[in-house]
Amino acid sequence: MRESLEKMLAKGVDNALLRFGLGKAWLDEGNGAEAAVHLQRCVEHDPKYSAAWKLLGKAHQLQGDLAAARKAWEQGLEAARAHGDKQAEKEMTVFLKKLDRAV
Repeated sequence: MRESLEKMLAKGVDNALLRFGLGKAWLDEGNGAEAAVHLQRCVEHDPKYSAAWKLLGKAHQLQGDLAAARKAWEQGLEAARAHGDKQAEKEMTVFLKKLDRAV
């Protein structure tokens, strides 16, 4: 899956959905650094993409960058609230509460 997405990117296709797919694929493989690169590009393409913000926070968390994870989730909460994405809002609220307890 990831390889075919990488080929599309190499051919010049670059959009939020492609970057989201690549970010999720890298995250599923446990590579937070590569995931963060693609997910950051995704939210640059579409700042309202709350699911991408959620995964971007996870990618930063996987790398141990809790400040960046918090920032991504806070921005994701704004995006989710602005578009009525209640599920993403709930999930990121939980992630932030867990982060607060861990600190």
